[in-house]
Amino acid sequence: MNGFEGFQGQRHPFQDIGSFFRGKSVLSILIIINAGIWILIRFMDVVFDLFNTGLTADLIGLLAVPANPSILATRPWTIFTYMFLHFDFWHILFNMLWLYWFGRIFTEFLNSRQLRATYILGGIAGALVYVASFNIFPKFQDVYLNSVALGASASVMAIVVAISWYVPNYRIHLLFIGPVRIYYIALFSIILDILMIKSQNSGGHLAHLGGALWGFLFATQLRRGRDITLLFIWLKNIRWNVLKSRRSREKDDFGQKRQARSMTDEEYNRQRAAYQKRIDEILDKISKSGYDSLTRKEKELLFKAGDRK
Repeated sequence: MNGFEGFQGQRHPFQDIGSFFRGKSVLSILIIINAGIWILIRFMDVVFDLFNTGLTADLIGLLAVPANPSILATRPWTIFTYMFLHFDFWHILFNMLWLYWFGRIFTEFLNSRQLRATYILGGIAGALVYVASFNIFPKFQDVYLNSVALGASASVMAIVVAISWYVPNYRIHLLFIGPVRIYYIALFSIILDILMIKSQNSGGHLAHLGGALWGFLFATQLRRGRDITLLFIWLKNIRWNVLKSRRSREKDDFGQKRQARSMTDEEYNRQRAAYQKRIDEILDKISKSGYDSLTRKEKELLFKAGDRK
């Protein structure tokens, strides 16, 4: 018997946690990234403090999303980085617990790609609502110039609302309460965020609502048969096609990348002669049997030769 098993061979909770992180799922990777960045920020804060500098605030300022559009224009990456950035221990603890709990429910019914997309797009939606609110409402006219937002709360809220709206009858057991539909948990969280807009963390609660709005939109469209997170696949395909086109331009007519430094003049001339011989054979084939007799590969090679000339 090892230290993680009881007399009846029951698994210890730490075993389940270890297996979860060793599985390297999208959910576990999101939690690891958040935790890793938090540890790094806190470690650097200690180092900066030893040298009596205020660089921690500068570092957070470079990664947190600013409410000031002028500053945001110079730091557009913050719309993405802020959703992985925490400083206070309790802030990251509660965010990661909620992400773990509702992320596990999310992946019971939906896939990891949708979880990743909901986290990121929910975070972006939260940032946009935060920036827009601080520049529209008079309440923030005296503070928006120097205000920033950070944390995964909007992303987590998007996941909570998305899965709660997608499977509203799913129940979880709460301590001292018993089974509760996750729909009511999400609804309670939204109402609480609305009521807390008057608090000192107005921006945070507005960002939460932005994430909740995206989660609701995603789940509503998904129930109608439309998965708006497929945007990620379209962007990936566009990126792949651009890279593929760029690589094809970097290749020579022999279909391989030119290795100018490693290829001698003799080798180059030999391959050049072989290439020209192949072109001549294709031209002879056209003269005897016509252009339509060429294979697709032969037509492509002939086209490239003509384009080169």
